[in-house]
Amino acid sequence: MLNKRQILGSLAGAGLLLGTVSGVAATEMPTDHSASGGEFERIEQPLGVKLGAGAGGLFLIGLELWWVLLSKPKAKQSSLEQGIQKLTVQVDGGYEPSQVVVKVGQPVQLNFFRRDPSSCLEKVLIPDFRIAADLPLNQETAIEFTPDKLGEYAFIPLKSL
Repeated sequence: MLNKRQILGSLAGAGLLLGTVSGVAATEMPTDHSASGGEFERIEQPLGVKLGAGAGGLFLIGLELWWVLLSKPKAKQSSLEQGIQKLTVQVDGGYEPSQVVVKVGQPVQLNFFRRDPSSCLEKVLIPDFRIAADLPLNQETAIEFTPDKLGEYAFIPLKSL
């Protein structure tokens, strides 16, 4: 399965390709408007350019619909070690896994390992448990809490000020 960077790279490449193809036709526009009375003239595009732009647009629309409607965040079940639910979360352009499944009433230890040097991922917040922790680069940071009720609890990246 493609990761986010591969998808964004493909989208950027498709946009660059479409921009380059459509840029060729735009350079063919005449710059002398005096002969036509200042009105625009219709420039007929080759059939290949029309089909390519249409197919590219449909592909991007389909990709966006898949991304928004059909892609599901990856969830992972924690493992139980000495009465503590443990799981390692990789921090590299986001969180992997982005959802963690734990049991209510048992202590949880999330080990965040940050590989991404961007400043956006320097801290993590878990607001429901009033936790804010720094995530040093290339180090594992353990965060412990105990969920006391069923529900969804978010962990959020925070840029250090």
